[in-house]
Amino acid sequence: MISKSQIKLITSLQQNKNRNKTGLFVAEGPKIIKDLLKAGLQLHSLFSSTSFNASGDIRSDELSGFSDNMILVSQIKLQKISALKTANTMLAVFHIPKKKEISQNGLQLALDGVRDPGNLGTIIRLCDWFGVTHLICSQDTVDCYNSKVVQATMGSIARVTISYVDLEAHFQHTDLPIYVAVMDGESIYEETLPEEAILVMGNEANGISPNLTSLIQKKITIPNFRKKDTAESLNVATAVGILLSEFRRNGS
Repeated sequence: MISKSQIKLITSLQQNKNRNKTGLFVAEGPKIIKDLLKAGLQLHSLFSSTSFNASGDIRSDELSGFSDNMILVSQIKLQKISALKTANTMLAVFHIPKKKEISQNGLQLALDGVRDPGNLGTIIRLCDWFGVTHLICSQDTVDCYNSKVVQATMGSIARVTISYVDLEAHFQHTDLPIYVAVMDGESIYEETLPEEAILVMGNEANGISPNLTSLIQKKITIPNFRKKDTAESLNVATAVGILLSEFRRNGS
């Protein structure tokens, strides 16, 4: 049975202030839960509408000794605590990992005011795919432990370190070259890109903050091959995928 206090805790974690207060977040679905466990995240509690043998998606030995405390609940109860329109078969509560120091080398991605949870989740997946191990976010970027973000990462949140910082202060203390994607920059296809750099992506509607402009060394863009203004600007996650691919192709 799941208690009223457990239901209250889990549903409260849909709000950022409660995640910050408790240091907990929710993940749903066997694959995401399995990836988080494999990455060594600390499990707080686990709820499932099926047994391990019935689900076949996750084994009891993959729960790092926590399997005895798994709570079997009805699918109706699981739907009650789920943030999804249709609940998965498993829901887990994890402890938010401790903050890690930001590396001063390699290829890094910085997000300034990206607000859409789906965009952030997809960007985290792209970082995982292109081997960007540290994602740096401004304080006003959507919380990476928002349930919609966690689901959109499809488990990649387990393999990418995410830090929320004052970007202006961070850029002032890095030796890495800083590139920003803007509409009026130099074509990404004509640039010789370094293996180590910071790529900055701005807010979906407003671009980067004015206070960061003077700290940027290079402006780049993905050219519009329509040669007209008929096509809308690219979605920020789509642009990240193209730009990271070019950085990796140039730097390899």
